[in-house]
Amino acid sequence: MPRLIAAYYAERPDPSVPAQRVAFGTSGHRGSAFEGSFNEGHVLAISQAICAHRKRQGIDGPLFLGFDTHALSAPAFASTLAVLAANGVDVMIAAGGEYTPTPAISHAILVHNRGRESGLADGIVITPSHNPPDSGGVKYNPPNGGPADTDITRGIEAEANRLLEGGLKGVRRIPVEHAHRAASTHEHDFLDAYVADLGSVIDFDAIRGSGIHMGVDPLGGAGVHYWARIAERYGINLEIVSEEVDPTFRFMTVDWDGKIRMDPSSPHAMRRVIDLKGRFEIACACDTDHDRHGIVTRSAGLLPPNHYLAVVIDYLFQHRPEWREGAAVGKTIVSSRMIDRVCAKLGRKLYEVPVGFKWFADGLLDGSLGFGGEESAGASFLRLDGGVWTTDKDGIAPSLLAAEITARMGRDPGEIYGALARELGEPAYDRVEAAANAEEKSLLRNLSPREVTQSDLAGEAIQAILTHAPGNCAPIGGLKVSSESGWFAARPSGTEDIYKIYAESFRGEEHLHQIIGEAQTIVSAALATAPE
Repeated sequence: MPRLIAAYYAERPDPSVPAQRVAFGTSGHRGSAFEGSFNEGHVLAISQAICAHRKRQGIDGPLFLGFDTHALSAPAFASTLAVLAANGVDVMIAAGGEYTPTPAISHAILVHNRGRESGLADGIVITPSHNPPDSGGVKYNPPNGGPADTDITRGIEAEANRLLEGGLKGVRRIPVEHAHRAASTHEHDFLDAYVADLGSVIDFDAIRGSGIHMGVDPLGGAGVHYWARIAERYGINLEIVSEEVDPTFRFMTVDWDGKIRMDPSSPHAMRRVIDLKGRFEIACACDTDHDRHGIVTRSAGLLPPNHYLAVVIDYLFQHRPEWREGAAVGKTIVSSRMIDRVCAKLGRKLYEVPVGFKWFADGLLDGSLGFGGEESAGASFLRLDGGVWTTDKDGIAPSLLAAEITARMGRDPGEIYGALARELGEPAYDRVEAAANAEEKSLLRNLSPREVTQSDLAGEAIQAILTHAPGNCAPIGGLKVSSESGWFAARPSGTEDIYKIYAESFRGEEHLHQIIGEAQTIVSAALATAPE
């Protein structure tokens, strides 16, 4: 870790090298100090670029700033604060250096902006999410409280790279100790504000009345101190299995490839929590910035994210009577079709969008979406009264909802999903990766449906070939091909020379493997015929 921190300050990114430029993906800019992709230069440039964006947009309210428990997050927080203070931005930071989860930042922005037309707040979260210990990251949340849209991040990215190319000459900063004492720097109790308001989104009376024994493993993340306060405030039988914080994350079991990731959807990374399933009626964990959830039940062990999302949708839209009748269900293009079937059963509109939680922010804000969720275990939903809760992913509320569901239904989410599968069909789902160079990834990102010449998929007629999401007509950055009982989607990776294939079949594992095999053939053929 000392070498990593030293590299953060000492290494100078070379903007002529593509991998060392600022690049915002679906969740901000991420990288490693060892690789020259997340160093102080990146953070200073991004922070100054955000200040320029705020000035252009007339955003003059407070900026809520938080960071997670990765080793690079504290130094990046200091760098960010030094720039914000030098630019006179009113910054709200947690007292005593407390870590701040992503949903607490989104919640703070929305609470501040409620009923306002001026003096609007925004936020920055210093986090690389569940990525390995040597990773760092920066996310920007505009006044709608959700992840910044592409139009915003494209401008911030361009300005930050311009500053890097100019040797950071346009960056204003002051010593961090002065920034902490600046009149524009204020303390905000993110923890108490978020926890005190959780009763507006979760039925704690049901959880408390049932006496359900719930286990929580924060995985050493930013919400590590939130859970004890939740248990105390709401009087629920919640046990925290570990409050250890270690930037090496050596307490984690390694992921499928031998790397450490704090991924609550991975059965490899979640081994410690899975082993607790007999000890608790519900066990859960969150990733490092607590915007993703993992649910372990006695009946089924670790629930695949798609399974739990289907259960949550089925439950919420039958147990939130104050939500508007027309509130829709948001899902990403690569999430399970089981969600489609649950929506049809409930008579709810489905809003299907490209990958990225930013597509749900405005719908959650105005209540036209009751729920938004991603196949990677990120979700948020409305308050009990139908008002907005968070417009960014929240790992804490869905984790607590698992206890509410168990309390009110008398069955855990694993049992409920089993019943849904018996009623609506049981899908097999998988994600695989295939090699692709930069040129092939660019072609895949810009494919047209007419470049797919095949007429069938794994023995069934192809019914739809999509390059734009049906919910909002936004480009999906790849391709989705669907048949009667299966589908696949292919998207290029933003950081590696691969593309990802997501696939699902309602006819079983054998049919799923056939879809995946044919998906690679279809994509290869489409890339071969695509115009350069």
